Amino acid sequence: MKIAVFPGSFDPITKGHVDLVERALPLFDKIIVAIGQNTQKKYLFDLHQRESWIRASLQGLAGIEVSIFENLTAHYCRQVGAHFLLRGLRNASDFDYEKTISQINHIVGEGIETLFLISQPAFSHISSTIVREIIKGGGDATPFLPDVLHIPVSRYVEKNHS
Repeated sequence: MKIAVFPGSFDPITKGHVDLVERALPLFDKIIVAIGQNTQKKYLFDLHQRESWIRASLQGLAGIEVSIFENLTAHYCRQVGAHFLLRGLRNASDFDYEKTISQINHIVGEGIETLFLISQPAFSHISSTIVREIIKGGGDATPFLPDVLHIPVSRYVEKNHS
């Protein structure tokens, strides 16, 4: 069985993430969208909210599993029997960073392969970081989010960041 792990913080999941999963589905028997937990990182949305949004965004897609993990991605891959990592590339900066990480994962993960998919032009400008900044600034991030996400931005910002 060909299993890929698509790791990330998904804070929040974007249309670019969903597109990447949909395009990679024919290549694998199963894709595990794995939400990494990093205690050193401050997230805008809590873990369970992010998990819920991922499930809603990918609902109806066969061969998708959503999971949460801690520690090294390569070790998580070994734990779930995945021999592939799935990553998206938006630009040359992403490539430089991801190339280094993939080489480390190949060593630490004892041969794990990273599959890179280039972002579709319609999504290449979208990043969770930019979406978070729009939300924190009280802007409308809906053009960048899957249609099933209805983030009440003003209420969220007031409730959690006042």
